[in-house]
Parts: sequence; C-alpha cells; structure tokens
Amino acid sequence: MKLGVLLPTFRDGPDDALNFASEAASAGLDGVFAYDHLWPMGSPERPSLAPFPLLATVARRHERLFVGPLVARVGLVSSQYLVDEFLTLASFAPGRVIAALGTGDRLSAQENIAYGLGFQDARERRSLLRDTAAALKGHMPVWIGAGGEATNALARELGVEINLWGATPERVATLSSSGPTNWAGPVPDDLTSTLDAVRDAGATWAVLSPQIEINRLKAWRDGH
Repeated sequence: MKLGVLLPTFRDGPDDALNFASEAASAGLDGVFAYDHLWPMGSPERPSLAPFPLLATVARRHERLFVGPLVARVGLVSSQYLVDEFLTLASFAPGRVIAALGTGDRLSAQENIAYGLGFQDARERRSLLRDTAAALKGHMPVWIGAGGEATNALARELGVEINLWGATPERVATLSSSGPTNWAGPVPDDLTSTLDAVRDAGATWAVLSPQIEINRLKAWRDGH
C-alpha cells in the first residue's frame, strides 16, 4: 500500500505546504495531495491555496513524488479546462499525476454559489464527472471520490479507482472486491491498526490529512 499526505493549503502562502512536501519526500512517502476548495469547509473567511500551481511546484522540486488534488471538483471550471489543468500538471510530473475527481456535495455547494458558479444537480455533476474522467483515463490514473451508488457504479463502469474518505476497513473491503479502491481520511486515534486494517482490506493507497506527523507514517512503513 502506498502512503500519501494532504498538504496544509488553508494558509496565506505556500511555505508550510512546500515544507511539508519536502518532509514527506525525505521520509520516503509516495505522494502528496492538495484540497480543491475555495475556502476551508465551513470557514469562508479563511484562505485556500489553488491546488494545481502548488502541486506543479512540488513536482518540480521532488521528482519521485506522485501529486494530485484530492479531489478536483467538477463544475468549478469547465470540463475541458479541468482536463487541461491535469495535462499541464503532467508536463511537470510525467507519469506521476493522479487525477482524483469528485462531484462535490451539499457541504461544498456554498463555495460554488458564493462565486456565482451555480451548483448543478447530482445527475448533471455525474455527467461532467464521466466526461472528465473519460478524457483523462488514457493519460494518467483516475480516482473518483466515492459517493452514492450511481457515482460508485460510474467508477466501475469506467474502470477507474474509487477514493474513499474516512471509511471503515469493512467498507474498503466491500468496494475493493469489485475493483481498485483507496482510503483517505483524518488521522485516526490508532494509526498503526487503521493502516494495517485498510491495507489488509485491499486499499491501494492511504492518504492522511495534514495533521499527521510524517515520522509516524515513516515508522509504519519501516515496520512493514
């Protein structure tokens, strides 16, 4: 199972995120990811760094790390623009970009509305997701953020990976039985047992939130 971390991007500048990426690279982790939010969930007064320029900088500095948003939400920009963002990032990190995509939900809808972007219904967002994932599938690994059964079925239909957030190992095992599945989430109380469990359930990656102490991930990796 590969290990990754989300960068601390809810900041006024990139220094914390770039330093965290350097720490992850030095510890031998496999990848770093960035949120795709216009502000931290529920805190519109706070800043949020754009993921693609930050990840391009990380990719140029660390030539072994995989990079990707977690997840890039359809509907914030046009599908073609989003595809072009991924392909541009891939020019900085050939073979090391993961196109993690999602539809967004009611929790992120206010970001769209505040910027006059509108928020499509679930069926339209899945259609945008299908178009974007299909356009990127031949260029890089594609992950689709798990959602309702229709979204999960779309991932399996396209033959791409399902990305779970904060799921139980049992849920990972259920979805892994039908195709590639990974786990991401906040730092659990018992990191070691959680990583063991999601690995044994078939997760291809475990990606931890920025609150993780990277030396704890290194210790788990070194012990396995």
